[in-house]
Amino acid sequence: MNTPSVLPQSIPANRQIWVRRLFEAIDAKRSREFADFLTADARFRFGSAPPVQGAAAIVETVEQFFASVASVSHRVLELWETPGHLICRGEVRYLRLDGRCVEVPFCNIFTMRGERIASYEIYLDPTPLSAA
Repeated sequence: MNTPSVLPQSIPANRQIWVRRLFEAIDAKRSREFADFLTADARFRFGSAPPVQGAAAIVETVEQFFASVASVSHRVLELWETPGHLICRGEVRYLRLDGRCVEVPFCNIFTMRGERIASYEIYLDPTPLSAA
């Protein structure tokens, strides 16, 4: 993951490191490590797919997605934090199983409970992933 060279001064270094570690786990397809960032009852929604509830169900969903792509790489361009929420905007590059590379913009909204994500919403258009 490439973090922006300049993040807003309001984003503490420890939060920037937390975001970097989250996306490193995702980009390495380490679903169990990813789950450590979630509350046990977390809610997860990828694009327009139905939401998934609970860390165990989220891990299963994420593992199925990881199996559908050869690799994934996030580049965070902007990061905002408000009380109870963290918002990341960037670009994600997928290497499809057929060898084609697809890059799409994303925006993630995390509703936080302490240092864990209680709601993980991914806003992106997944259509290019399945395009012939």
